[in-house]
Amino acid sequence: MQMKTIVLIALLIGGAFLVFVMTDSGSMKPSGGMAAVGSQAPDFRLQDLKGKVWTLSELKGKVVLLHFWATWCSTCEQENPTLQNLMQAERDNPQFVVLSILVRDDADGARAYMAKRGFDFPVLPDDKKTSMQYGLTGVPETFLIDRNGIIRDKVIGPNTWDSPAVRAALSKFIKN
Repeated sequence: MQMKTIVLIALLIGGAFLVFVMTDSGSMKPSGGMAAVGSQAPDFRLQDLKGKVWTLSELKGKVVLLHFWATWCSTCEQENPTLQNLMQAERDNPQFVVLSILVRDDADGARAYMAKRGFDFPVLPDDKKTSMQYGLTGVPETFLIDRNGIIRDKVIGPNTWDSPAVRAALSKFIKN
């Protein structure tokens, strides 16, 4: 009877260890503080697919919609046309910027993806540091950053960015 108990305990410890290792390896969990609503957005300096360098701190005074995505993400595939529509509708608004950060993906593949679909929102390949600073748990995830660089909202999962409700919510930040 005592041997069965020892074997059972060993199996439970081994199983718990395997679950911990499998869920932790390859995850996108941050190794430190996480960007949170109400906190200062972590600064970054990334180059987009066209060669332009974007630095978040240089966008102070503008509202930034920071969208993390990947070409292999099926919900991103559904969401990206609405992001393109939003960017197109706000193209002439100097107070609003849409930036997308490509996560765990290939820049050349993203160029082809954007060209095939006629999308022209800026795509910034992640340096891995940026997704870690934002505490990314997966894609898509989106942050709304106000003119002072404060995170005002975080959306985990897909959204319909060109919907009237989202446009109305965004306009409150853009017009202030």
